[in-house]
Amino acid sequence: MMEAFNLLLFAIAAVGYFTLMVTLLHFRQRLGLGMFLTALGVMHFMETYLAAVFYVALPFGIASPGSSVFFTGKLMMILMLYRQEDAATVRQPIYGLFVGNILTVAVAWLMQLHTPIELPRGDSANFDFLKEMGWLMVWGTTLLYLDSIGIILLYERLGRFLKHWIIVRFMICGFVILTFDQIGFFGALHYFLEIPASAFWDGWKGKMFAVCIYALLFAVYEVWIRREGIPASVRPISDVFSDLTFRERYNDLLDRTGRDVLTGVYDRARMEMEAPVMVREALRQGHSATVIILDADHFKEVNDRFGHLQGDEVLKAITLRLGSILRSADRVFRFGGEEFVAVCPATDHAEGMGLAERLRWTIANSVKTPDGEPVTVSIGVATAETDGASFTTVLSAADQRLYQAKKSGRNCVVGKSGLEKFD
Repeated sequence: MMEAFNLLLFAIAAVGYFTLMVTLLHFRQRLGLGMFLTALGVMHFMETYLAAVFYVALPFGIASPGSSVFFTGKLMMILMLYRQEDAATVRQPIYGLFVGNILTVAVAWLMQLHTPIELPRGDSANFDFLKEMGWLMVWGTTLLYLDSIGIILLYERLGRFLKHWIIVRFMICGFVILTFDQIGFFGALHYFLEIPASAFWDGWKGKMFAVCIYALLFAVYEVWIRREGIPASVRPISDVFSDLTFRERYNDLLDRTGRDVLTGVYDRARMEMEAPVMVREALRQGHSATVIILDADHFKEVNDRFGHLQGDEVLKAITLRLGSILRSADRVFRFGGEEFVAVCPATDHAEGMGLAERLRWTIANSVKTPDGEPVTVSIGVATAETDGASFTTVLSAADQRLYQAKKSGRNCVVGKSGLEKFD
């Protein structure tokens, strides 16, 4: 009975962790990505500490929630962060954790040089435990870095065979990479803390159980929340803060300048000012910049059949999906009518194609006309410097590929070669 109760607590902890972290990730454009990354970092010490000292009995053996629930959840969150941002963003928290853990070890060694005074309760600092925890956290972060690279590469490689089976890919990646991690991390636990070898299989089963829970929660998020386009906020946080001071109200008014009245995204005039700067800055820093142009298919028929007001609702729904898929660094502009342009800095052509395909798939599967028919889009993708060194040149190349997508039957993505056209 106690083992079953512990398993239930494991499941509740996993659901709670996922709910908190995915909420921060979903609302990142309103709250800022820093909240998600900070929460991820704060949990690192707790999960490592629990993995070292806290184990409970489960129906399938003995396991630690630190390793089975929290570390597994963090790795799956990193994969979700990669899907919504990019590899460069994913590296930031891992580098920060690694540097912080190195500093922990250094401080532990430095503290040993001091002669602490005796506290009234007789407590004293446990330097040996602090050093062990420090090196264990360094090793755990090193494994996390390898795990993160591995899970991203495996996710992309599986995409060649399971392109439309995102949830299956998510689960397979968790099973494979966490098996590798269990081997590496348990070796350190066995060496530093003399954890018995029998705990290896128990810990592995705990991680596999957690992967199943996270895959199920990911499916709920992906199908019923993200793809259905639930908005991140009814009222932007910036609007709330802008009530406080005149300067914030002025900055908010400045940000609203150049907005399309209907959809809320930036208009063409704002694009002509900002997009060339974004492309130039990306190239100056040695990065690529991808331009995505999409057009709603047969949109005139929507207006003719249901009226312009219903057509406006369809455009709003499309922009809502754009906001849920594109990253915080990307900018969306209404190019005119039913055409939209997204400028994605620090994004190479392959990443841009994947992003465009997610946009196409999401819109086709969640945006509908009043009579329930799916609304589809055709998309053209081009990248600087491959397709040119200026925004105008790259946009022209993307526009030509959009025309090719229309000629190819619509509801597809066309990149720099016919081989990169998704159906």
